Amino acid sequence: MPLQPEDLASITAATLDDYNRNAEGFREGTRDHDVSQNIEALLRHIRGGAPFTILDFGCGPGRDLAAFTRLGHKAIGLDGAESFVAMARADSGCEVWHQDFLNLDLPAARFDGIFANASLFHVPRQELPRVLRQLCGTLKPGGVLFSSNPRGENDEGWSGSRYGSWHDYESWKALLEEAGFEALEHYYRPTGLPREQQPWLASVWRKRAS
Repeated sequence: MPLQPEDLASITAATLDDYNRNAEGFREGTRDHDVSQNIEALLRHIRGGAPFTILDFGCGPGRDLAAFTRLGHKAIGLDGAESFVAMARADSGCEVWHQDFLNLDLPAARFDGIFANASLFHVPRQELPRVLRQLCGTLKPGGVLFSSNPRGENDEGWSGSRYGSWHDYESWKALLEEAGFEALEHYYRPTGLPREQQPWLASVWRKRAS
């Protein structure tokens, strides 16, 4: 059965409440995560000359905003958790927008790239086509989207107090293509391990010419 507006509001509120209550622990627990492979995957596919304008979609406490800034790019963060927005602004010095993923207000054709690292899996499956179209719309022509999600069997539901959806590559590819993207590459993380020990699906997409 489709999720009703009140269901979506409850999912969003509970997930964000969990992140807000655990914001400091999340920052400490993820501070040293090495996502340089993912950052490089996004940047190498962006056309044109640097510096690039990057939207860090689901920026959390701001770790990757700081990384993009150190590399010389203009990074803007977006997160639905108020605690993360405050942390990201303070820690990175970047502009950070407070928006939840189901109520986006994004400018048209603003960004060269979008870095959605461990964020889009919080969007319920039925809402993904709409959200992905919004992300496509905020990219410049030929812009690039990176996403990393926990892979799974195309199911969704609660994991503790957070809601998530788990996709395999073929399902994810179909969603992205429907939203106006073409596939560039995908890989599984952590790198160098057997597939059964690689729970993360990383993928890179280009906005198709209209």
